[in-house]
Parts: sequence; C-alpha cells; structure tokens
Amino acid sequence: MSCPSTAIRWLTGVLLCSTGLLSATASQAKDPERLRLRSLAATCAQCHGTDGRAVEGEALVRLAGLPQDYILSQLMAFRSGERKATIMHQITKGYSQEQLEALAKYFAAQK
Repeated sequence: MSCPSTAIRWLTGVLLCSTGLLSATASQAKDPERLRLRSLAATCAQCHGTDGRAVEGEALVRLAGLPQDYILSQLMAFRSGERKATIMHQITKGYSQEQLEALAKYFAAQK
C-alpha cells in the first residue's frame, strides 16, 4: 500500500515543479524585451562572466554595476579604435548602436 502513496507524492511533486517552471517560463515570455536583452548580454559572458559578473582577481573587467555612460563610452572607443584591445574592437563592430546602448544599460543595472 505504501507504493501507490509514494507514487502519488512523487507525481504531486513533479506536477508542482512543472507548474512552477511553466509559470516562470510564461512570465518570461510576457517580456520579450527582457529576454532579448539577456540573450544579447549572454554573448559577453564567456569573457566578462554571467550578467557581467567577472570572477574577482581575473584580468577581465567586471561590467555589472558600472555606470551606463562609462560602459557605452568604452564600447564606442573600442569600436572606433580609440581604445586598443585584442578582440573588443572587432566584437563591437558586430553590434548596432542600439544594441551597444542596450548592453550598456543592461550591465549598469546589474549589481
């Protein structure tokens, strides 16, 4: 008799977890702009860490929480060649002005 009871508890747990995941997915789907920004910012994660939170002590800059104007000015300096870099000058040329502005705003909002 304990088997059906265990199965019911397990199934209930699975359903509750699934419902929570579906709710989270549904709420994210309601804000496509937020998802677009997170996807765009994810392209920076390889070097600058998830959401711009680079590992302390590493050579790469932590972007999270830096002032928006500062981030954008640095991105533009990379793009123009004013600021020297190994790869950022190439990366920034692959983004539109709007995308660079969105990235600056996104990383500035991270804490």
